Amino acid sequence: MTTTVPPGDEVPPSGAARRRAEIVCVTGIAVKTVFALALLPLAPSLLGTDPVLLEALRGSTSAMASGGAFARVGEASLVLAVLAPLPTLLFATPFFWWAGRLWGPKVAATLAGGHPKADRWALRSGAHLERFGGLAVALAPYLPVPSALIYAAAGWTGMSLLRFMVFDVLGMLSWIGLIVGVGYAVGHPAVQVAKAISHYGLLVTVGLVAIAVAIAVLRTRRAEPARATTPT
Repeated sequence: MTTTVPPGDEVPPSGAARRRAEIVCVTGIAVKTVFALALLPLAPSLLGTDPVLLEALRGSTSAMASGGAFARVGEASLVLAVLAPLPTLLFATPFFWWAGRLWGPKVAATLAGGHPKADRWALRSGAHLERFGGLAVALAPYLPVPSALIYAAAGWTGMSLLRFMVFDVLGMLSWIGLIVGVGYAVGHPAVQVAKAISHYGLLVTVGLVAIAVAIAVLRTRRAEPARATTPT
């Protein structure tokens, strides 16, 4: 895979400067993840009361569809429904590009969460970038590989940050427009569903918390035998 670095986008050399760059990059990605998880309990209640605000906070697909539906019935602005999620969705993408620039294809395993197909996705992402260039970045939300890997591949194949961001914005706008458009087309029935979810938002939130706690407990119990058999 090509790893040419355009002028002005040089990777910091090994040492303190590179270490700082790595810390900032990882922190940026972590902040987006933690922020999205922290706001998860608010999602059910906001979905049927203020979906545009939920779009701005989380940029979730359900919020965008609900925002379009609310715009159809005159309870929200269609322009805001399209623009509100853009900053949130764009926040982490430069950090994914940067991760690809710093660590190359080997970062794919981390971004894919250790998925067994991570290496295959990395190869496919690099191939998409070498074949389609910036268009692959714009089509990242639609491609059958995790978008984060496409963005990282843009970094390790040598795409400049400016070029990356231009195609990233265009791709995100097309994706948001599609989801908001679907919600707008559905209209009133989608609004009713969203309001019903908000009506039972407390129960949904409690259920989500209970599921998260149960998963954490199960993982802890599974890890205990492994710790017991690991030599000190």
